Formats: sequence, C-alpha cells, structure tokens
Amino acid sequence: MITNHRLDMATQAPSENFNKRPNKTEISLIVIHNISLPPGQFNNPYIEDFFTNQLDTSKHAYFKTLEGVKVAPHLLIKRDGRIIQFVDFDKRAWHAGESTFNNAPDCNNYSIGIELEGADHIGYETQQYTALNQVLSKLKSHYPITDITGHSDISPGRKTDPGPAFKWSQLI
Repeated sequence: MITNHRLDMATQAPSENFNKRPNKTEISLIVIHNISLPPGQFNNPYIEDFFTNQLDTSKHAYFKTLEGVKVAPHLLIKRDGRIIQFVDFDKRAWHAGESTFNNAPDCNNYSIGIELEGADHIGYETQQYTALNQVLSKLKSHYPITDITGHSDISPGRKTDPGPAFKWSQLI
C-alpha cells in the first residue's frame, strides 16, 4: 500500500536531495538504477549514507569522488530485498540527472527512481527481483505509470546501469 506517497513496506530514511515536481506533472515513468559503494562491494551502510548526505568520504579513496554530490532515488532495494525510501513519490528526487525519455527532457520531473544495490556485471539477487516486482505492482496501481526503463536508456553514453546483469525478463 502507498499512503501519503510513502510505500508501507519500506523503511523511511529521509533525504534532502529533492524538490517539487512541476505543477500538473503526472508520474508516468520508473527508472531502474544500480549502485554499490565502494563499487562492487555490498551489504554496508554507505549507499544510505550517500543518499542522506552522511557519507564519510575519508572511509574509502573512491568516496572522495563523491564529495559534494547530492543525489537520491525514491527507493533503494538492498541485496536481501529490504526496501528503503528516501524521497516521497510526489517529490522530484534527484536520481536521473541529464536525461530524456520519448523526447521529454528531465526525467526527474515525471519519474520514480529505484536503485538496486548492485553493479552492471554482477547478477542481482532473487530477493531483489521479488521486492522490485512487489514495488512495481504497488506503484502501477497508484500512479499512471506507462513505462519502465533503465538509467542507461534515458542517459545513453553517460550511464550504463542497471547493466547487462539485470534480467528485464524477471519483471512483471
């Protein structure tokens, strides 16, 4: 269930990395992403820290490249299938960056961003696909979603996620 633009099955971890959607904008797109921090490493708190502007950049050399970066998706699905919500669905989360879908620019305006804890060339877990399908079902019953796409499809040449390891055939 979705109540007040929050997913009931998600742990809430509010981020400040959002703003208002343009007036009269319908949420019609879901963008699938992946992230791991440090790259290729899983099951740690660094992603959550990053999306809530709490990442200690002294903990790993890679984190220095993220200093000052302010981003957040609406949701993160961890390797074990746990779901964390950072931004309410009615807000414009900063997840897609420079992007276009079906000739409509700035996908952040009309999309919901879902990050999967993962990497382009590392297989995703069954629990993640299960959780993702549950989330997609709830979102599609609550918002006028017409499309689901990857970050690579809306930002070609700039982004590669969710990558070739993501099995689109696993989605409902």
